[in-house]
Parts: sequence; C-alpha cells; structure tokens
Amino acid sequence: MRRLTLSWKLTLAPLLLLLGISTLSRGADPIELNSRRELFVDDYLIETRDGDVQRQLMLPEPQEVVFVTDQPWEGNTSGYYSFFQDGELYRMIYRGWQHDRQMKAAHKEVTCYAESKDGIHWTKPNLGLFEWEGSKENNIIWRGPGTHNFTAFRDDNPDTPPTARYKAFGGGRGGLLPFISPDGIHWKLLQDKPVITNGAFDSQNLAFWDTARGEYRAYWRYFGNGVRAIRTATSQDFVSWSNEADLAYTEGTPTEHLYTNAIQKYARAPHLFIGFPTRYEPKSQQVEPILMTSRDGVTFQRYGEAVVPRTAPKDRNHNRSNYMAWGMFPLPGKPNELSVYATENYYEPSPGRVRRFTYRVDGFVALRGGTAGGTVTSKPLRYQGQRLLLNYVVQDGGSGTVEVLDQAGAVIGKSRPLRGDEVDAAVSWEQDPQLNQGVVRLRITLKNADVYSFKFE
Repeated sequence: MRRLTLSWKLTLAPLLLLLGISTLSRGADPIELNSRRELFVDDYLIETRDGDVQRQLMLPEPQEVVFVTDQPWEGNTSGYYSFFQDGELYRMIYRGWQHDRQMKAAHKEVTCYAESKDGIHWTKPNLGLFEWEGSKENNIIWRGPGTHNFTAFRDDNPDTPPTARYKAFGGGRGGLLPFISPDGIHWKLLQDKPVITNGAFDSQNLAFWDTARGEYRAYWRYFGNGVRAIRTATSQDFVSWSNEADLAYTEGTPTEHLYTNAIQKYARAPHLFIGFPTRYEPKSQQVEPILMTSRDGVTFQRYGEAVVPRTAPKDRNHNRSNYMAWGMFPLPGKPNELSVYATENYYEPSPGRVRRFTYRVDGFVALRGGTAGGTVTSKPLRYQGQRLLLNYVVQDGGSGTVEVLDQAGAVIGKSRPLRGDEVDAAVSWEQDPQLNQGVVRLRITLKNADVYSFKFE
C-alpha cells in the first residue's frame, strides 16, 4: 500500500476531526501514570512540541563550604563522599587521604564518618575505634580492605535484619567487597570474596535498595569502547548479582570518559533514576559532573552541559577537583529545595573541601516556554486523582495554561492562567474537567515560563 503524501494527510486531518477521531490518538497506548509524580527530564511523556518550547537543563546554585578535611588522617585527596539522611540525622562516609606536592601518597587511606543535624554544620565525632599515630581520638570507622572507595548506604529493604541495616561496597583487589553494619559506624565484611568482579573498580562504586522495584541495584566502573564507562546489575540479597549490563544512552550521546556515576533514586518520583556522572578529560585530568536520568536503570538520557562547571566556586579547575558527592535530600526548614554536595581543591597544598549546592525540588530540567511561546501535548495518560498539581514558575510578563483533552482530542478542561512561583500547586480551572480517573492528554502552553513536574492527586 502506498504511503499517504503530506498533502493528503493535511487534507484528511480536518475530516478526521469532524468525525471525532484525533490524529494524535491513533495507535497510541496510554502511559500508566496513575497518581505518580512525573518530571520533564526526558521526552517520554511528550507527543508533540510546537513553537518556542524545549527542555532546559537547570544548574544547582552554589552555597557555603560545609566540610574541610583538615585532620592528619584526612587531607587534600579525601573523597568519594556518600551522604544520606537517616531520620533526623544526616550522615557522611568518606575517604581520608593526603598527597604531597609530587602527588605521592603521604599516608594510607582510611574510611571516616561525620554527621549533622542540619546538613550544613558537620561534626567529626571521636569514635575510639581505630588507632591513628598512637591515638584513637578520631572519626575513623574502617582501616581494612576497601578503604580506597568505601561507599555506604542505609538499606531500607523491609526484610533486612537490624544487624545489616547499613551496607557498603569497597573496591578490593579483583572486585567489590560487601560490608554490613548495624549503625553505620561499626562495620564488618559480609564475606571476604568479591561479589562483583567484571570491571575496573578504582572509582566510587555504589549500590542501594530500589524501593520501587524491590531489589538492590549496583553501579560501578569498567572500561568499554576505550573509555571509562559504567555497568549495572541487580540482586535480591546483596551477594548474588545478575542482569549485568553496560549503561546505554539515547541516540546521539557522545562517547566520553565517565569516572564516578553518583546514580540514585529520586525520592519524590522513585521510579526515576538520577545520576551525576563525572566527565573526565584525560589530557588535563580535570573533571566536571553532568546530569543523566533513566526510567529503567539501564538506558539514560545524558545532558552535555556541566551542572557544576569548573568555573563554579572555588578551586575546581585542578586535577580531579570537581566531583559530585553521592546523595541528595531536603534540609530542615527548606522543603522546596534539594541539597547536593560537590568537592573542590583536590591535590592542592591546602585541605580538600566540600561545598553545598541547591536545586529547586524537581528542578533538574524545565519544560521552558521562550519569549515567542510554545505548546507541548502529552501522550495519552491513564491517571487517577481529582486534582492536578504543578511545579512551575511564570516570569513577570509571562503566561501559562493547561488544557485537558479527551481521547478524541476534544478540550474537556482549561486552567485559569498560571501565575507566580509554585511547587505543588493545585490547578484552578476555568473549565473544570471533572477529574477522577481515565485517559487524558495534557496540553501545556508556556511563554516565559517553566514547568518542572506534575502529578494527579
């Protein structure tokens, strides 16, 4: 059968509309959205974009220096920080290490611990666990194998016993060694045989419990296609790992060295994976974190612009001086922003530092309408909920509206104009779509405005 020419399609389109048949809806299976929050980090939800509207990468705002590695057992090459929230406490586990001016190690690596009640002011408790130069007054929590890149997390698997509530990977000779702890401070090897062996492990290799899928997920470094790259696998018990796969990327993504991966689940939309891999330049040995996102943990949408550029404050344009730490969370009294952390001043004569940066909640990527304005129409969405919540900003002089379309493409709801800056605002309707459940499309029109996420509730 001969394909229809463009002129025939244009001729048929009005007729199809008269017959009540939407050209958008033919053959499109609804996305099972239900009431989960969705972010515009990719084009998964988008069917058409018209006019001046696009996805816009957002950069976190630099804040204060929160940590300095100035103790004798720490130093200017301290790193591989993992941050996580544990109830009302924030925890940090990291490597302590020092190099001299000739870039030779001045002492052996140790694994250290710090904690905070606000995510800004951190203390290094004297734990009395390991001796350093004749004294146990220090915050060292491990001095055995795996100290180079010991990376820990709180395990929220409901079947995990209290004795193994905290887990970690440490890169040993030949692979990744598994660790467990009852409190995040007292650690022991789960077994002395590596559980993952196919890779190159001199990086921050990590794992976590995926609450959305009910499994452990690991990410680690390997060499593929001549570059530093990332592999992944899954497990039910943290010991036996399967489904090993190289990460894949959307078409057109360049081949680049990726040193660390910093992949984690996004708490407000736990079906999404958010990563801040570190792009590495072999000639200059400088690094900068970028953003990537995924819906299945294997195929990622990767953005090219650095989220923390080497020009950000301060001392980031040195050898390996600009890693994103692993971890992301809101701080007390700041529900509408997320704190992330990045290193600076690596290999320099003075101690290394960690600086805090902040994102708007859901604010990794914006659906942005420019000065000329534009419209985005979603794919069919099967939803449940009686309200539509939006996270958006409309600039002075800008505008924004949301329309709800039925499966035939008819408008069944139209919002009042969006105004101001809102994180979880319920849409106010000029034409009420009588939301409950079913299949709809959203048509969002924006001019000098950003939308970050939406959710039916």
